[in-house]
Amino acid sequence: MGKPTLPPVVVVVVVLLLVVVLPATTCGADAGGGGEAEEFQIPRDGRVLELDDGNFDAAVRAAGLLFVDFYAPWCGHCKRLAPQLDEAAPVLAGLSTPIVVAKVNADKYKKLGSKYGVDGFPTLMLFDHGTPTEYTGSRKADLLVENLKKLVAPDVSVLESDSAIKSFVEDAGMGFPLFLGFGVDESLIVEYGAKYKNRAWFSVAKDFSEDMMVFYDFDKVPALVSVNPKYREQSIFYGPFDDGAFLEDFIRNSLLPLVVPMNRETVKMLNDDGRKVVLMILQDDESDEKSPRLIKVLRSAASANRDLVFGYVGVNQWEEFTETFDVKSSELPTMIVWDKKEEYEIVEGSERLEEGDYGSQISRFLEGYRAGRTIKKKVGGRSPTLLGVNAVYILIFLVAVLVLLMYFSGQGEEDQRPRQRAHED
Repeated sequence: MGKPTLPPVVVVVVVLLLVVVLPATTCGADAGGGGEAEEFQIPRDGRVLELDDGNFDAAVRAAGLLFVDFYAPWCGHCKRLAPQLDEAAPVLAGLSTPIVVAKVNADKYKKLGSKYGVDGFPTLMLFDHGTPTEYTGSRKADLLVENLKKLVAPDVSVLESDSAIKSFVEDAGMGFPLFLGFGVDESLIVEYGAKYKNRAWFSVAKDFSEDMMVFYDFDKVPALVSVNPKYREQSIFYGPFDDGAFLEDFIRNSLLPLVVPMNRETVKMLNDDGRKVVLMILQDDESDEKSPRLIKVLRSAASANRDLVFGYVGVNQWEEFTETFDVKSSELPTMIVWDKKEEYEIVEGSERLEEGDYGSQISRFLEGYRAGRTIKKKVGGRSPTLLGVNAVYILIFLVAVLVLLMYFSGQGEEDQRPRQRAHED
């Protein structure tokens, strides 16, 4: 009796099963590599990751929040940024909501850079669960940490207890103003929480004790308390909350300290403020023994004139900025009113602050300004925002070079055309 044989149909079915099932069970890693990428393992030591076009997408999926530096090895700015990222990375990784820091050589992996619109180096982007947003804030490690913490926070945090309020304030740190709404409906400030998200922390406290009222010095609710920890300033808004204009004026005015120390960071903050700047120019805002007294009096004037921004700057601290106002050393200390663009005003009879009663002199200056007893002047060269007057000379030089190149290029074309025609003839 012969051995039993399988019907041809059964053989075909078995072969098909082997073809389909075996690759799926024995080549799982390879199949995943060809379709779904392998899971990216985020290291826990807080170091800056080096990504490429092979693992970038997997890293974006694995990290809820990924901060990426698209750099070029030859870029000087990128080289200066690298140690700042190394310093910030472990701090960001240790947050309650961790932020992973990575970098990509976009000069090598050009397609990856092009995918995210990288057209200069360094380009910094925050990927929030896969959604990229370009980061243009400070690149110093401490400020970078503060800025990123703010960007990933809720527009308005809801606080349910005294301990939650304390934790919110501690976690916010010193870098931004805080707005604490005690008994304030979240819906009343959520619009401003989104609008000013990059510049302040917003919260509403739904449950709090009288200890909080004593600590923040308010005696009724609803109350919106503004705290600027960096400058140790606090103010309170009791309403009306149903009038958005009054509420937003309070928020906008509280984003800046009463008296702004002028530097490259604070000048940027002035761009979104529509008020003119009463600027006190000193020889030295740090070592001059008169400076603390002058700034104290200026602070009093600022609290009574909130329709203006008040600031001060020392020539020794930022000469490139002060020289654009054409102020001589013999005239210091002095005050001007700057429109933050191309024009400033001096008040007749108040060109210089003399030793003595500074309060009366500043009052006369403000009275003269409001009465229109001013002389308008042009800022020297350009608005003294970041680059100073040297940028103007560079621009003029570049324009002159461009004109010369266009001229000689035209001459060359005219010389070539006759020869081309002669050759054709």
